[in-house]
Amino acid sequence: MRREPSAATAYRVLMAGTDAHTTHSFVAGTDLAAQDTYDNIDPADGSVLGAVGRGGEREVDAAVEAAAAAQKGWAATSPEHRSTVLTRLADLIDRDRDGLARLESEDTGKPLSQAVTDATVAARYFRFYGHAIDAYYGTTIPLGPDLHAYTRREPYGVVGSIVAWNYPMQLLSRAVAASTAVGNAIVAKPADETPRTAVAMARLSVEAGMPPGVVNVVTGLGAEAGAALARHPRVAHLGFVGSTETGSLIAHAAADRVVPTVLELGGKSAQVVFADADLEKAARFVARGVLQNAGQTCSAGSRLVVHESVRAELVERVAAHFRQVGLGAGLEDPDLGPLVSARQQERVRGYVEGAGSGELVLGGTPPQDERLASGSFWLPTLIDGVDPASAIAQEEVFGPVLVTMPFTEDEEAVALANATDYGLLAAVWTRDLARAHRVAAEVEAGQVFVNTYGAGGGVELPFGGFKRSGYGREKGVEALDHFTQTKTVVVRLD
Repeated sequence: MRREPSAATAYRVLMAGTDAHTTHSFVAGTDLAAQDTYDNIDPADGSVLGAVGRGGEREVDAAVEAAAAAQKGWAATSPEHRSTVLTRLADLIDRDRDGLARLESEDTGKPLSQAVTDATVAARYFRFYGHAIDAYYGTTIPLGPDLHAYTRREPYGVVGSIVAWNYPMQLLSRAVAASTAVGNAIVAKPADETPRTAVAMARLSVEAGMPPGVVNVVTGLGAEAGAALARHPRVAHLGFVGSTETGSLIAHAAADRVVPTVLELGGKSAQVVFADADLEKAARFVARGVLQNAGQTCSAGSRLVVHESVRAELVERVAAHFRQVGLGAGLEDPDLGPLVSARQQERVRGYVEGAGSGELVLGGTPPQDERLASGSFWLPTLIDGVDPASAIAQEEVFGPVLVTMPFTEDEEAVALANATDYGLLAAVWTRDLARAHRVAAEVEAGQVFVNTYGAGGGVELPFGGFKRSGYGREKGVEALDHFTQTKTVVVRLD
């Protein structure tokens, strides 16, 4: 079923592009039509939101050439100028927040209020890096009175960024803002399912004053456009957000060309709750941490590792929060929207039905509401006492599914928290701060929260994983180091 544009007339027909019915790639400041298209599906009801340009090598080549042509001039501008442009872009995103959020809500299925938050955070990335670049310097090295040694942080040139479908605006913004702040130009490939806000923000970058070609977006399928971008010989740096399996392919493509990469991959994050924790506070954060964006968050706290003495009480408290959740289409702003696609719904079904051990406390199926039958919905699901070695406890489900595992000793809790191939986030819930610091040091994760939980944390916090959750860091000032290379200059003064 195809329908006419609705989300604020599809954000004024995607900001008055060349085609009212198709989302095209945006290259060198203008639409670039592909030779073929595919349908953009609304996960709330299965209807067709419109067509998407199925870009490939031709479009990637054009985007990389445009980026290379624009990059040197952009890098030659002063940090003050780049700061002004980035903060102006933040203002434009704030101005158009509602239109961007409605597109994001339709594409992903997430509740509208969460999409509004994503747009607000997207603006924050540009404002943060617009301010950070003013104070991002090299260093001097004291070798002696007759030598002047210093370092320069220089951009790579053209960077490629392939982002996932769960937080399209946030993921694109953190890549574009940090990379362009230090003088790179970028070619971004949004996820197949969620292309529209990426194109919209590329248009806004030109309105903000970035030269055409500094920010380019190629729409299309991962196996075509994404693969072409990963192997392009003129892309000097690659960033990828997505599955560990695809990340491995990206890393191999980059290694063949000796190109640096930043990989933000999967997660199976543990919420470790000790007997002395504030159980109601923990329950509230645990429920929110696995239900946000329908659990489609790499840093979702999908494993609850809980002390046996408080296990029953905490499970019931979390279940009580789950029972209060209302489901609906994203634009209705429910507590829980649909999964991103019917394929993702079937993936979640497979994990839940194959869970094996454990007691299904609630959920475990799509909702029975006929109003939601055509969408990709899944009920909040809680399974108590699963085998820590089972697939549902080891692998990323990417749905609103929480599994629990009991422990009795601190060492056992740490062992369970570390008992997966992933290491993205963890949380420690205890009133004993000595224990909290000790466990935080022993848990293998890129971020550890104590008596709180933020799926990915704030813009300021370096973000990335240990083990198979990837390498390199995004967000925070540390991200600027990953988008630049160090040049050391030594001058003899005599």
